[in-house]
This record gives sequence, C-alpha cells and structure tokens, in this order.
Amino acid sequence: MKDILSRYTLGELLAFEPVTTGTVQTNYFLQTTQGRFVFRYYQNRSLESVLFESELIRYLKRNNYPCPAILQDRNGEHAGIYNEKPYAIFEFATGQHLEHPNEAQKRQLVQQVAELNTITRDYKPLHTPYRLNYNVETCWELAQEATQRINTAQAREKLQWFEHTLAGLHLPPSLPRGVCHCDFHFSNLLFTDGKFSALIDFDDANYTFLLYDLAALINPFHVSFDWNTWPRFQEEENVFDFNETRTILQEYTRHRALSKDEKWHLFDVYKLSILFDAIWYFERWEGEDFYERRKIAYLDRLGRENFIAGSLLPQRPARESSS
Repeated sequence: MKDILSRYTLGELLAFEPVTTGTVQTNYFLQTTQGRFVFRYYQNRSLESVLFESELIRYLKRNNYPCPAILQDRNGEHAGIYNEKPYAIFEFATGQHLEHPNEAQKRQLVQQVAELNTITRDYKPLHTPYRLNYNVETCWELAQEATQRINTAQAREKLQWFEHTLAGLHLPPSLPRGVCHCDFHFSNLLFTDGKFSALIDFDDANYTFLLYDLAALINPFHVSFDWNTWPRFQEEENVFDFNETRTILQEYTRHRALSKDEKWHLFDVYKLSILFDAIWYFERWEGEDFYERRKIAYLDRLGRENFIAGSLLPQRPARESSS
C-alpha cells in the first residue's frame, strides 16, 4: 500500500483496514497524516471501465452532486494498475448506512435519484463502451454467454424465452438516456443526522435509459411475492400492490418530470430490469418455470394500460413512438 500511496500527495500511511460492507470489489479505509480515504481494488473491472467511473464522478462533482470525489495522483491520473488490476482512491464520505430508512428518508433518496437522472441526461462518458450498458443488445448477448457456459437443454429453453421477451419490448430511440447508478442498496446510501448526505459506489453505473433507475426503485408486486415465495402463487392470482409505486412516482416527478413517452414505456424498461435480474441468476429455475418468467407473465396479463393506471400515470400519448 505504501508503494501506491507514494504516487499521491496524501501524506504518510498510518492505518489500513478492510471495509466489511460490499461484496464485489475490495475496499480499504486509509488513514494518513492528511486524513481518511477509501482505497478500492477492482477485482473484475478493466482499467477502461474504472475510467468510465472516474469520468462520471468528476462530472457529478462539477455539478455539485453529493458523492465522494475520486482523487488524482501526482501525474494527474485518477486510476492506476497494481498486480494487473485497477485501483482508485476516493474521498472519505461521512455518514451512516441505514438498513431501515424511514419514509422521509426514502423520499430523500427518490429526490436524489431524480436529480442524478436530471444531471446525467444525455451525458455519455468517453469510456462508455467499456461498461455493461443496460440495453436490449447487452441483455441478449449476456443471455447467450450464460447459455453457452451452462450448456444444458434447460438453459437453451431459457434463452428462447429471453429472445421472445426481448423482442416484445418497445424502447424507442426517443427515450432519454444518460448514466444511471443502478444499485440503491442501503450500503450505498449515507445519511448524516437523518438526512441524505451521499450516494456511493458507482461500480454498476452505466449508460442506459434514464427510466432504469426509476424502475430499480419501484416494486409494483406485493411484498409477499418474491424470489423465495413465487411458486406458492397461482398464475391467475392478483400479485400487485401499487401503493408504494405511486408514492415513489409522485415524489420522483416532483423533481424530474417524465415525458409522455417515458410514462408509456416505463412498462418496457421495468421489464428490461427484470430480464437483467434473470441474467444475474441465470441458473435459477424450478422445472420449466422461474421467478423472472413468472413476473413477466403477471405483467403481460396485467397489461400496459393497467400498469399505467395502477401507477397513477397519465394514459397513453396520442401517438406512440416507433420502436
């Protein structure tokens, strides 16, 4: 660590301890003679992917968004390589992780997501191609890779379902895009004196539909219907509860208004988010059925217009954009 720290002007190393939260990348708290910092060692990212994150964070800081700064070394670089893996050093952000935020704190999160989406609209970092950008093409490619890796009849059947479902999505080029955070786990949120103070860990951030972050916040399904309980439900049952979804949408649109196209195609982006969840758990199924397939089936049975009505969004625009 002293060798890496010598490349910066952050003082002498006093303490070096692992961060216990987070499961993908390796993080350490650094205490130096000049203060406290966070060292991140990327286990599964290319240097170019880390540079995407660096560009994004510097852009957000220029726009006064609450997130920790990424620090530059003596040569003006914001990321480096150590033992063939990239690393970066971040400003230490004070605050607490709240596993059970109250309603006011949940509203603060929704506001910050809306403001993030406003800032990053049409923003596309130079290193965007080096991230897994959440779109139909990426989803299809990842499903193919997973099928080839598993190489079973069940996996090939799942791929057919993916292809059919992706083909049914309507995502017109007119939908606003930008960089979304895509991971609002409580461990990535900091609160100080009960108020939102910082959004951290942009490891999953990527260039996608701005609606993707909103889709990540809402859950129109009943809380009793989840990945562990779904087989207990009959296919004709009503599994929807839009109360929390309406609350989130009302708060979000107070800070970022949605276009007519966005209101109409939230249905499609929400489906896309389910499909990406299915990618991360591609091996998960029960017979010929699996959790994400059942969710999509319930949404299809509900229909787009009922989804919109349940979410208290205005009805379909006079003319739908071409897909």
